[in-house]
Amino acid sequence: MLIALNKPYLVHCKFTDDQVPPRPTLAQFGLPPRVYVAGRLDHDSEGLLLLTDDGKLNQRLTDPRWKAPKSYLVQVEGLAREEALARLRAGVELKDGRTLPAEARAIDPPAWLWPRTPPVRFRKTVPDSWLELTIREGRNRQVRRMTAAVGLPTLRLVRIPARGPGPGRMARDRRASLTRRW
Repeated sequence: MLIALNKPYLVHCKFTDDQVPPRPTLAQFGLPPRVYVAGRLDHDSEGLLLLTDDGKLNQRLTDPRWKAPKSYLVQVEGLAREEALARLRAGVELKDGRTLPAEARAIDPPAWLWPRTPPVRFRKTVPDSWLELTIREGRNRQVRRMTAAVGLPTLRLVRIPARGPGPGRMARDRRASLTRRW
C-alpha cells in the first residue's frame, strides 16, 4: 500500500511526539495501521508525504544510493535571479559538504496552492519569489540551507510530486491512496 498525504504546516512527521505540550502528529489523520513514513518532511514544511507498509518500496524511496528525486515549490525572500539559480543548479557548498546539482527554475506564484495557516510573513519593502527545485539528496533542512546559501531565505516550502506540480488530488484531499505498486 502507498499513501500520499498532504501534510499540513506544523504537523510533526511521526505518529507520536514527546514534547510538552505535544505537537500535532500523523496520528490525527486516521491512517491504516502499520504504515511508515517514506522519507521525512520538516515540521515547518508542507505538502506531499508518502507512507507505505512495503519495506522494499520504503527503502527504494529513501535510500540515498537510489537518489530518488524530491521536488519542492519554494517561496523565497528576494528576487530569484539567474545567478542564484545557476548556483543551485551547480550544487551549493554547505557546512556538511557540497550538494549535488539541483534542477532549479523561477516560477510564477502557483495559483492552485492552498493558503497557509498562519500565513507567510509579508514585508512591503522586501520582494519575494517562487522557485521549483528538485534535489536528489535528503540532508537535514537541505532546501532551506541551499536557498539561504545563495541569498534567498526560504519563507515557505511545499513538497510536490517529482513529476511536477498541479492542483490534482493533493490540493483537494488530505490524503490519496495510490494503487500502483512500484
